[in-house]
Amino acid sequence: MRVVVTGAGGMLGQDLVDACVGRSQEVFALNRAELDITDEVACEEVMAELHPDAVVNCAAWTDVDGAEADEEGAMAVNELGAGNLAAAAARHGARIAYISSDYVFDGSKRTPYVESDITAALSAYGRSKAAGETATAFANDRHMIVRSSWLFGTRGGNFVETMLRLASERPEVVVVSDQVAAPTYTRHLAAALAELVETDQYGIHHVAAAGQCSWFDYAQEIFDIEGTDCRVMAGTTEMLGRPAPRPAFSVLGTERHPAPLLPRWGDGLRQYLRERRMTA
Repeated sequence: MRVVVTGAGGMLGQDLVDACVGRSQEVFALNRAELDITDEVACEEVMAELHPDAVVNCAAWTDVDGAEADEEGAMAVNELGAGNLAAAAARHGARIAYISSDYVFDGSKRTPYVESDITAALSAYGRSKAAGETATAFANDRHMIVRSSWLFGTRGGNFVETMLRLASERPEVVVVSDQVAAPTYTRHLAAALAELVETDQYGIHHVAAAGQCSWFDYAQEIFDIEGTDCRVMAGTTEMLGRPAPRPAFSVLGTERHPAPLLPRWGDGLRQYLRERRMTA
């Protein structure tokens, strides 16, 4: 199977390339310099040259707060670019997977969001990801919209690294306790994606770690596992005053059967920290 991975230089993209290779897929890893998905002609040329069976779109604007100041820029990548890539893939007979986010929801539920729930993004970033879902689905009937949450991995900056850095600099940190989801290890998500693109299970998929926690719980677990002497103090979203609004509750569940099921978030965190220690 021939698979094109866009955004292959990113945290998830790099793990996905490894996962595809592990399944003996022929992988074409394209970073932003090799393919700018906002360039419609470039997308067409790549599909015509490589003739993939599947495309996984990991290219994205991921700066949640930055999108509030430049929603047009976020839309250019997450909506227009996604549509360009999906349409080019369709013209050359390829299915496409679009990586989306729990931030497409407003957080008003108190039970896990499932695939049929209506999106209602609070932030510019969330709106751009929801728009990308629509653009992808409109352009390519053979689409997989894969929503996940709170990604962390060994190949990019993430919350775990931020917390450990702060703990080395100060005796205490303030972390919000009023946002709840499931931190998802990119190796686990990548393995599920590599398997999913071999199937014809089209439509929306929720693929996130099992369980749930707040950012406060997450930070406390990081320090507990690492034996870090840093106190975690609970704060609120309003206290921290970030530019982009976040959903208070964005745990993802699934109503699909069969569905890719990932390990619990704590298991992913422990695996990440083990790998981190091995490469230190």
